[in-house]
Amino acid sequence: MASDPPQQNGSNGAGSHKPHDSQEGSEAEPESESEALPAPPPQVAELVAACMRFVASKYKVALDGTPDTLSLVDQYIREARTAFEARPESIDLVAPAVGAYLGEVMRQEFAAEWFAEGSHEAWRLYFHNVFLSFNPVGIAREAITMKDEQGWNAHLTLDPAEREIIDQRLAVMPDVDEDEYYLPTTRFDVITAVVETLRARAEASGTGDVTFTREDYD
Repeated sequence: MASDPPQQNGSNGAGSHKPHDSQEGSEAEPESESEALPAPPPQVAELVAACMRFVASKYKVALDGTPDTLSLVDQYIREARTAFEARPESIDLVAPAVGAYLGEVMRQEFAAEWFAEGSHEAWRLYFHNVFLSFNPVGIAREAITMKDEQGWNAHLTLDPAEREIIDQRLAVMPDVDEDEYYLPTTRFDVITAVVETLRARAEASGTGDVTFTREDYD
């Protein structure tokens, strides 16, 4: 269980640094426990399937739920930005689908659990091996609008005791331009670095076997 109550990180959650913020390296290998994880909630699975259909229809390529496919989702997001300018309501269809896909890739890669009840604003991804949560649908909305989406919790929620070390970690990431800053691959890279940093810190402090459940985030 976290040593302090959950608190939101002031940095944009799952975002690499805009020009003149930054990041690097890795302290530990991310832990993938996809074999042991249950299926996602039906409402998430439905949106993941929708994202797969959207991308397959446009590019004739099948997404397979792996991190390598996020570059294709990046391209889909770039085109969704143009559609959003013409039809702002399109975000309500695209963001939940992309957010569910991105969240499911992260869940499988790092071992996490969905909270997917109520409106999409309330959804969260809760990590098991580190104290970390955020809303992947919020991340997808920000990827389309290219700005912070208030109330969508795309930012990182961390144990307050870990905030400083994560801020330091994010401060040395490579600069990215405005186009890349909000993209799924950038967010995935940042989450990878955050998980690695938190895991390395836990191992060094002898708490590497501590795991977290949804109740720890309440």
